[in-house]
Amino acid sequence: MIRVLLADDEPMIRAGCRAILTQDAAVEIVAEAGNGREAVGLARLHRPDVALLDIRMPVLDGLGAAAEIRRAVPSAAVMMLTTFSEDDLVARALGEGASGFVLKTGDPRDLITGVRAVAEGGAYLSPAVARRMITRVGGDLTRGAAARRRVSALTAREREVLGLLGAGLSNAEIAARLHLVEGTVKAHVSAILDRLGVRNRVQAALLAYQAGLTGDDG
Repeated sequence: MIRVLLADDEPMIRAGCRAILTQDAAVEIVAEAGNGREAVGLARLHRPDVALLDIRMPVLDGLGAAAEIRRAVPSAAVMMLTTFSEDDLVARALGEGASGFVLKTGDPRDLITGVRAVAEGGAYLSPAVARRMITRVGGDLTRGAAARRRVSALTAREREVLGLLGAGLSNAEIAARLHLVEGTVKAHVSAILDRLGVRNRVQAALLAYQAGLTGDDG
């Protein structure tokens, strides 16, 4: 089971997320919180696999909660619920170790896919969020042709791995897809992060989108 902590100050959003996620028999909602401070306490108590956090909440926002949860429960992956109006907060969430971003108004399938991806050690950005981040909050990640030039420095196998990483696959899933052992994929991912000069899988996923490696670069 993938044990999920759900935190949002709007009861209807929580209810909607719960309804979507519990359609997947592998997902269990272990706790719900109405603010970030409550989410941190429940994360310490329940030690979920995934903390699904609204990026903007009272008492302690999703950014603060993400940072505290990552320190208190390092094994928990953090995925953020966001809207199109919160680009600056999304950019800051990258620095707090968030592994995924999904839109509140997005395709419900993105929510299930994202929770599964981050629970298995992957990074997930719903396509709409990825396109928005590339345009607005890409930071030091170059765009378009420049991104393709950076990616061209990778080997063909590394580009394959980067494309699958950008699609939200975990190391184990990439290994199965490419018929490799997981340790080899882990080595490829480390080399990719180093050679591209990115800090984490989410930034690598953004670059994969920019370079058109995921098949959904917008």
